Amino acid sequence: MNPIQLAQQQQCRRQFLRGSAMGLGAAALNTLLSDVGQAAAAVPGTGAPHHVAKAKRVIFLFMAGAPSQMDLFDYKPDLHKQFKEPLPPSVSMGQRVTAMTRGKEQLIAPSTFNFRRRGESGIHMSELLPHLSSVVDDICIIKSMHTDAINHDPGKTLICTGSEIPGKASLGAWLSYGLGRMNRNLPDFIVLSSAFWSGDRQNVQALYSRLWGSGFLPSKHQGVAFQPAGDPVLFLSNPTGVSQQSRRTMLDLTSSLNRQHMDEIGDPEIQTTIAQQEMAFRMQASVPELTDLSQEPTHILELYGPEVHKSGSFARNCLLARRMIERDVRFVQLFHRGWDHHVGLPRKLPLQAYDVDQPSAALLADLKQRGLLDDTLVVFGGEFGRTTYCQGRLTRTDYGRDHHPRCFSAWMAGGGIKGGITHGETDDFSYNIVADPVHVRDLNATILHQLGIDHERLTFPYLGLDQRVTGVEEAHVVKDILA
Repeated sequence: MNPIQLAQQQQCRRQFLRGSAMGLGAAALNTLLSDVGQAAAAVPGTGAPHHVAKAKRVIFLFMAGAPSQMDLFDYKPDLHKQFKEPLPPSVSMGQRVTAMTRGKEQLIAPSTFNFRRRGESGIHMSELLPHLSSVVDDICIIKSMHTDAINHDPGKTLICTGSEIPGKASLGAWLSYGLGRMNRNLPDFIVLSSAFWSGDRQNVQALYSRLWGSGFLPSKHQGVAFQPAGDPVLFLSNPTGVSQQSRRTMLDLTSSLNRQHMDEIGDPEIQTTIAQQEMAFRMQASVPELTDLSQEPTHILELYGPEVHKSGSFARNCLLARRMIERDVRFVQLFHRGWDHHVGLPRKLPLQAYDVDQPSAALLADLKQRGLLDDTLVVFGGEFGRTTYCQGRLTRTDYGRDHHPRCFSAWMAGGGIKGGITHGETDDFSYNIVADPVHVRDLNATILHQLGIDHERLTFPYLGLDQRVTGVEEAHVVKDILA
């Protein structure tokens, strides 16, 4: 095609975009924008919400590295009788294991930590979780979680995005897409990663932004990661010599040029750029106010523990999560690393538990006393579990555990979840599930359900498939845990 014909064709396209139904730009704008404050109203094209929601918001406490279920939640009182005995083949059943323990003798390593019944519900809790034990009547412990992945990156990717394959949309992005914005001045989806942790500081896997990415969804739905130091969001502050008024003038000019470009080519991502630039401008006022803890009462700071004063700590992030929920952020995800205890677990796990025990309990108590727990769903878990057999040196007081996808524990609270119960059972070795299995797809389906979404109906067309956060395999809402 010669240059003159190409120019004529482009001109025809531009005329079409301007003239058809007020222009494709207007259509895209109408599709992408949803009314703030109307959380119960359906976002155009999604059909959600599909039923009455029990929760409006989610806080997901993600323990990256995989906490040991049998040292924290899954009490096995008789296992000490089989210390250092080989795991029976009838239990392992030739299960796929990692390269770290393949071909090695699987010797049973009972937990060295004591458990006791806590709360009116009498749920067994590890001595490592004294504060969480004090609110056990508000939580539901799922002991029968399982997953497909045996290594960290696919495991984290699966639970965060519904697929082991990178590039899919994350759960928070799906909720933003399906339900729309609840506030004007903060992102729908915010991510807080602990800047430090007390347990294993050497064997730590990276966290990738795709775990909170938007994948094939419009990029406006991706999570915004807050930084532990300096500006919470990069480049939030105006440079020296740039006033708020001059920033506004620059943004108005940029938006005008972007809208002109939008009318010419009709790319919806241009509208996303406009919306995100406007959001960034409003965040220059809303984020400093959000992250300023100077007005928090002393008794609230003490509730979260001494680490709350350290920027980037899990405790401080829990308090920030509560403040975000108060300001109607839809989805807040906290990541805390250091849970990959292949060796030295009895020494490292108590340090990790110290990091998260008091802040997690404080978060629940704080939400509850403010009347926010009823419609805020809190989820706690990692990507998989740990083996009952030892990896490395084994004594009564020293052992490590390998990756174990067959069973692990997670807990949920608030948002229409029954408190003071356990769901599912594992065998005497905390190795196989014997009752009420819950796949990570079921967990995500349940989270969506509590926010009014039928996981089979919230879809997005991509690569010839109606994509879902629960994928193409069966997923079920865990109805037995619903209040």
